Amino acid sequence: MLTTRFLREFYNRLDKGSLPEKARRSKVSLLKLPSNRPDIVSLFESMTPYFDSGVQPSKELLDLKMTEGVYVLLNTDQSLYASLFDFADPWKPDILEFMERNYMNDLTPGEIANYTGRSLATFKRDFRKVSDLSPQKWLIRRRLEAAREQILSGNRKVTEVCFDVGFKNLSHFSRTYKTMFGCSPSTVSEPRAEPPDKQI
Repeated sequence: MLTTRFLREFYNRLDKGSLPEKARRSKVSLLKLPSNRPDIVSLFESMTPYFDSGVQPSKELLDLKMTEGVYVLLNTDQSLYASLFDFADPWKPDILEFMERNYMNDLTPGEIANYTGRSLATFKRDFRKVSDLSPQKWLIRRRLEAAREQILSGNRKVTEVCFDVGFKNLSHFSRTYKTMFGCSPSTVSEPRAEPPDKQI
């Protein structure tokens, strides 16, 4: 909804003297809005009647709510000034960098595509340029590698590690872990040699 045209119009109305001079793009790829802040709660609650009734809000109302939404974002993190009002060529976050930072999150390929500024088709095409694995297999492999590091440290329970790295099912985690590393994650001591190169 926050199109370049809308953001340009919003930017043109801003007092340029009030813009934060030190705003820089954050390296954080995914920003979670606080759920208990009054302005955020008010914004979403004010739209609830339209979703519940099925009434199409007017363009004027949508513009008003999007303007309110931009202020919510700017009040959440000043680095978003640098992201929202960069009108150069469309910015596309690096796919592998984004996935490296978010591999433990439960994101669909469509969501990853959206968060990295791509359509799903473009995301799949770009991903093939950087990995021989599918996005799903890359995520599984990365989660298993992270799990192995934590297990070998000896400070974490297998169940904790399983869910922390993004798996939702302990038996599936154990099965894929054994396939990749040749031993169960519950094994007290594991061989330190390089894991066999097996397809997950």
